[in-house]
Amino acid sequence: MVLGALVDAGLSLATLAKELKRLTLSGYRLEQRPVHRGALHATKVSVAIERGFDRPLTLARIHRVLSACTLPPVVKAQSRAVFDRLAEAEGLAHRVATNDVHFHEVGVIDSFIDVVGGVLGCHLLGVTQVTSSPINVGAGTIQTAHGLLPVPGPAVTALAKGIPIYSDGPRCELATPTGVALLRTLASSFGPMPAMPVSQTGCGAGDADPEGWPNVLRVFLSEEATSSLRPTDRVMQIETNLDDLTPQAYEHVMEQLFAVGALDVTLTPVIMKRSRPGVVVSCLAAPDQLDAVLEVLFLETTALGVRMQEVARQVLARRFVAVKVPGGTVQMKVAEIGAGWEKAAPEYADCKQIAVRTGRPLKDVMDDARQAYSQVSTRKGRVRA
Repeated sequence: MVLGALVDAGLSLATLAKELKRLTLSGYRLEQRPVHRGALHATKVSVAIERGFDRPLTLARIHRVLSACTLPPVVKAQSRAVFDRLAEAEGLAHRVATNDVHFHEVGVIDSFIDVVGGVLGCHLLGVTQVTSSPINVGAGTIQTAHGLLPVPGPAVTALAKGIPIYSDGPRCELATPTGVALLRTLASSFGPMPAMPVSQTGCGAGDADPEGWPNVLRVFLSEEATSSLRPTDRVMQIETNLDDLTPQAYEHVMEQLFAVGALDVTLTPVIMKRSRPGVVVSCLAAPDQLDAVLEVLFLETTALGVRMQEVARQVLARRFVAVKVPGGTVQMKVAEIGAGWEKAAPEYADCKQIAVRTGRPLKDVMDDARQAYSQVSTRKGRVRA
């Protein structure tokens, strides 16, 4: 399904087949045909096997095959990462050491090509970042080399730790260990589709065609922004209303939130129900810091619940420049606006230390730092805002 979606979105199957020859595997050929899945048109890429492996593959043998090939280093590294994830998941699922795992489900050429071909296909399309929606794992049971297993199977369950999954649609497997491992390796985040200009779309189909269910994998390709000055990322916004926390505690709460990685913390006075004065604690954090932030809020405040939402954030590229002022050195935080424009601000902590040490007014130290940086930026031909 990954190969079909990439080919449907514009990847040349002939180019993919040519580049896959660098894997030094034989006994297969790639075939492409249009199919329907429900009301959707899709592309199905099949790996027709002429001669397969003589036995299931071990992780060590897979590494040897990848090491011996002439594929680009990034493709080899990501392909190894997929198989390493699969081995770890299979080991956890079946209570064996990772190096003792035998890949029954991916130990045939078609699945080997699925993994390496999926990574290589993204590379050939020039993909630099992948995001994924939550994964629909399906329901019911599935017959495997290990016997009848519930859906999701043990390997998918192990691979799904820490990422959003759900179950919807027909009673069949909708996410395989190979597919989930590929997504975990390629995707930098899981969640709603980010705002982006779409240049190409593709639908990939597999063998399963359950009645009444358009079983396809869709991909959306977006051209990378030409300007790198204002990159956009996704952060979590966490808020809670408080009206019964002693005011002296807020300073400690903010310190603890910043200590666990919060990007920003604000306190906003509000009037709550029954005209009670209260405070809204609002915090921005990276998705992987969410649990740590929640732990601080629940442990250090009287909050019984919080509001959470993922938001887009556009930030300016920034750097630090040290300038000399009477009494010491101040780091200037410089943000690039674009077209040669920039804005700079002195670091408060540096200026405060100099003011305390020299006895000079804080505002004078900050003015000196701005003036010193102004002279530096003028010499370098930069424009200040």
